[in-house]
Amino acid sequence: QVQLVESGGGLVQPGGSLRLSCAASGRVSSINDMGWYRQAPGKQRELVAGISSAGRTKYADSVKGRFTISRENAKNTVYLQMSSLKPEDAAVYYCKAEIRSGSFLYIDYWGQGTQVTVSS
Repeated sequence: QVQLVESGGGLVQPGGSLRLSCAASGRVSSINDMGWYRQAPGKQRELVAGISSAGRTKYADSVKGRFTISRENAKNTVYLQMSSLKPEDAAVYYCKAEIRSGSFLYIDYWGQGTQVTVSS
């Protein structure tokens, strides 16, 4: 079995920073793309940032210049450094990873989500 476990969410004031982490555990053979998504109440889940196995990154326009995605392959972990947070960044943040687990197929796995609240 493969699990993605997120951590680092919480309450932060506008303009503050948070760092999210997501670690894959279990029978992980290899990981392809990894990414962070978020879902605010009443809204669809949206891509925040993604990173390929080679380190290529992409960002939603709304977070460019404020968020940085990175990964540590040796630890099967992806990070999201969030700075200059705004109230509209508040959401449940989910990580996703394309993982091959003892087979030739990559399957999407999702974390359980971590709440980010931006409020004074």
